[in-house]
This record gives sequence, structure tokens and C-alpha cells, in this order.
Amino acid sequence: MNTHTGIFTHTLSSASVSVTQSLYSHRHYPNMMVMEVLMVRQVTSEEPITVNLVGSFTPQSKDIVFESGPDYKGGSYINGKVSTAEYPGGSCPAVHLIWTPIPPTLMLNADQSQGRWGFVLVVANSLETAEAKYDESLDLMATGDLRLSHQKAWKELWLQSTVEVTGSDSLCKALIGSMFYLLSAFPSINDTSSSFGGVSPGGLSNGGDGQDYWGHIFWDQDIWMYPGIALFYPKLARSVLEYRVGTVEGARDNAQKQGFKGLKFPWESAVSGREVCPEDIYGQQEIHINGDVTLAFQHYLYLTEDLSMFTEGKGKEVIYGVADYWVSRVSWNPDDKKYHLLGVMPPDEYYYNVNNSVYTNTVAKFSLQFAVELAELLQDPAPKEWKEVADQLKIPFDEESQYHPEYDGYIKGHPVKQADTVMLGYPLGLEMSPEIRRNDLEAYEPVTDPDGPAMTWGMFAIGWLELGEAEKAQHLLEKCFKNIQKPFQVWSESSDGSGAVNFLTGMGGFLQAVLFGYTGFRVQKECLAFSPHLPKKISELCVRGVSYLGSQMDWLLRKDEVCIILREQGQTAGSTKPCDLQVVLKASGTKIPLTPGKHFCLKNKVYFTLKVEIDNFLTPAPPHS
Repeated sequence: MNTHTGIFTHTLSSASVSVTQSLYSHRHYPNMMVMEVLMVRQVTSEEPITVNLVGSFTPQSKDIVFESGPDYKGGSYINGKVSTAEYPGGSCPAVHLIWTPIPPTLMLNADQSQGRWGFVLVVANSLETAEAKYDESLDLMATGDLRLSHQKAWKELWLQSTVEVTGSDSLCKALIGSMFYLLSAFPSINDTSSSFGGVSPGGLSNGGDGQDYWGHIFWDQDIWMYPGIALFYPKLARSVLEYRVGTVEGARDNAQKQGFKGLKFPWESAVSGREVCPEDIYGQQEIHINGDVTLAFQHYLYLTEDLSMFTEGKGKEVIYGVADYWVSRVSWNPDDKKYHLLGVMPPDEYYYNVNNSVYTNTVAKFSLQFAVELAELLQDPAPKEWKEVADQLKIPFDEESQYHPEYDGYIKGHPVKQADTVMLGYPLGLEMSPEIRRNDLEAYEPVTDPDGPAMTWGMFAIGWLELGEAEKAQHLLEKCFKNIQKPFQVWSESSDGSGAVNFLTGMGGFLQAVLFGYTGFRVQKECLAFSPHLPKKISELCVRGVSYLGSQMDWLLRKDEVCIILREQGQTAGSTKPCDLQVVLKASGTKIPLTPGKHFCLKNKVYFTLKVEIDNFLTPAPPHS
């Protein structure tokens, strides 16, 4: 598997011929899958060479009944409809496939030193589109551009961003594999079809087995996979947000069925946004998904200042709808004079029907605060209840032990399934002292299931890196390696190889541990904070293509040095002026402008933030006339 070109190859050789089979899902044309066979004569001979092919492609599905249709330009054609609608009264999508038939043999003629054959499969939701894409594939094959256009698309992605470490081959391979598989699950950066259906924990699931989650979309997309991609690729980040915007009506239906206002995003989402989780309790109680979704929108705004996503792109409907949901979902408690969220399931799914999950309440508080902030920016009216509930929502805290209990009544030392309370510090960013951050980590690390989901240890690693304990963080991060299956660096959900295969959630958590742990990157309003910590075995970390406010930066971290190159001075989406970036030293407050194309280096360990100039455009709009 070549991760630079996105092509899997397999070669068989004999004394007379070598035969290489190449397989790839086309990066630029997402409707196409391609197989190529290359035969190369090994010795001079006037005899033809024949290779037998065994083809077992018989499309079948538990969900679709396929029917054969007339061939199209030599291609076999079948079509069918999904047998069951996603919800009562919903549509049953159609599927159309056209593919090049596989012959029983391929022959290299006597006068040929080598030969190449191409076979393509096209999938679309209409016959017209399928035929058009098949025509396009034939044209690309005829001009020799089918493979080249695929390789060019991957090259474009890798030129835009890479993450590399020096000092650990296993870590480097894990990083490259994680980036490759995550990018493979996202659309092309040139795709304008708006047909992106989100990213499932198992990626392109086979849909027929519960361990692959049927291809459904969870919080995994917004919390675990999204941040590492958004740091480099604003277009891909926006596609995640557009997927959620496209499911707003389903989310509104979910809220109404639960008896609440606003939007309730499903625990498991498909096309419509209506709840498709096979077990009701998760959709009813794991409501932190709402805050997880809005956190991705907030992250995007701070990275790009692209207000068009919230106006023309209708993102504000998501933010305001979620805020309305929280206001209708909370209960006022006269004893402590706080708002409570009752009967919930926290991210730690060992517990359910609990009150005041600290993660759920914190992410709800922050999504309410962001709704108020966005309304001010856009000069939209904001109900006073948004701020009132945010200010008075209970955040459980044990004053005696100086730590955050997972929920009301949690008994310290009880087992935990996965990262939950430790996520208050990152990604939520709840302010707390280093002592409390340490207490949270020490309370939950020893009781977290060692066989739990792969993404968990990345969050613990980030926590220890925040406290400057790089070696402890590295030990936890290396626990993730047990989930990586050879030879293709594919992650399994659990360390014993069980659960979802090609577990993108685990890859996303691992990638964040490097991108937001080693570097200390924090995406904040008006700045990208930075506080690096490298473990002893890592001598160098290179992060290329960080996208911030329309510009791209390359970062090089060594033990005693940090270098930044501002690649290009772009324009912030929606702005007419470039954003001027400057380094602000934490200790002294010294400000050093970044100049495009020039290195900026600091010796020794220095903490600093990147800030946009004060006169940036992310300020409240003038009142409507």
C-alpha cells in the first residue's frame, strides 16, 4: 500500500513475466473504483504470454435487491433500490452500478514487451449520472489520465499537509497511516457535489455487521476525527459542518419526539438526521452529541473566521437550535439554585440515567455561550435564557477531593469505559488549576478499562502533556500501538483486534495527541495557542500546512528550538484584507510579526501564541438598518 499515491499493488512474478495488480478508489472522482493489470515480459521471447484471471464480483446486499439491465458501452449494468426507507414515509435511494467485465484471460502478444489493462466500477444514484461517470472513466483511460489524475489529487493533499517525527519509526508510521485513512474517508477538496454523507467510526463500512456500526455517524466524527483534519483542510472541515446542516430537519423531529424544543442531533445519524440507533436509550440519553456538534462549528469559526458558513451556509440554525434544546431540556433545582440535566448517559457508557454528567453539562454550557457569541457577531436577537442557563448550569465538582466527579453520585474508583471527564481540559477547554487537572487524570486513569476503545489514551496523553509530563504521556500514547494491525497500519477498535475494523475514531484520537499534545496547539478565539512538549525519544516533530485564518504555516519543533514558516499570506473567508499574523511571547508579551516566506525561530523552550491583529474582521456587524 502506497499512502502517497493511495494505490494498493500486488505483484506475482515468474521466469517469463511479472504481473502487477493495482487497486484504488479514485481520489478526484469519488464515483470510480479502478483495477489495473500490468504485465511486463521478463525475457526476450516471440511467444505470447497468457495470464488467467479469476473474477468473483457478484454484487449483493442485504439491503438492496439488484436487477440486471442492458450493457452500456461494453460495461455490465445493474440497479436497485434500498428495500427499507430510513424512516416511515422516507424515500428509498436508488443505486446504479456500471463496470468493466473481467475477461477470463489477458494476453501479452509476441511483439509486446509489456501491456496494461484497466477496469473500472462506477457507482451513482441515477442511471444518467452513472453513464456520465462511466463515459468520463473511459475518456480518462483512453488519454492515460485515469491513474495520473488520482495520483495528482493525492499529491495535492500531501503537499498541503504532513506530520512527521524523528526518533520513532513506529510513531511515524502510525501518523502517516492515520492521516491517510482519515483523508480517505473525506471527500475530495475539489468536490462540489454536496453529497458527503459524514464519516463513520469504521469508514466505508460494509453496512451488514453491527461491529462496523452500519456506516452511521456518531460523535466520533465531530470530536475525534474532525479536529486533526480541520487544522489542515478548511474545505474538508466545512464538509463535516455542511453534513450536519443537511440533517437539521431530522434533528428537529428528534427533539419534538422527545418533547423538547430546538434540535436534537441523533446519537446515530444517516442521511436524514433522524435517530437510527437500534437501541432507544442512546438516542434518548446520550445528548452530549448536541454539544459535540456545535464544538466543531466553533472550532471552524476560530480557525477560519468564515462567517459565511453560519449565514449563507445556515450554520447558525444548528447553533441556535441546539441552544434552544438545552434551554428546554434543563431543570431548575431550587436547592442549589442551579440548572440540572437529568437522566442522561455520559460518554462513559457504563452508566446511564444519571444526573449532571460533568462532560455533558460542560459541553452544553459552552455551546450556549457560543450561541450568545455568534448571535452578537451576526447581530441576531439572542434569548436571554441562553446566557441565563449557561451561567447557572451545574458543573459537578468535589471540593474535598478537588476533582470533577463524572456525574452526581459517581463513586471515586468505580470503573470507567473510556475517556470522559478527562476531556474537560481538552478538547472542551474548561478552565481549572494544574492541581485539579492532575487530580482528574489520576482519578480516572487507573480505573479506565484497559480494553476500551482505542481513542481513549490519546486524551490522557494530552492531559499529561499539558502538565509537562511528556514521558508519562508517551507511555500512554504507545498503548495505542496495540490497536494497530499489520501490515497496513489499520486500527481495530479494541487492542485484541475486535470491534470495528479501520477504526477511524482511534486514529483521530491518536492524531490529536500529537497535533494538540506535543505541540500544545489550542484553537481559541483570536489566537492559536502553542505550548510544546516532546518526549525524550522524539528529537524532531515537523507539522506542515497548518491552516489558520487563510494562511498556511509549517512548524518545526526540536528540543531547544521552534521554527515557523508562514507559507503564504491568504485572505480570510469573507474578508477583503489579509490577516496579519504575529507571535506573542507568553512571558514578556513581546509581539513579533510573521513575514511570508521567512523563517521565524526561537531557541530554548518558549511558550507563545499566534494572534491576529486587533483590527480583524471578527467583530460584531453593524446594526441592521
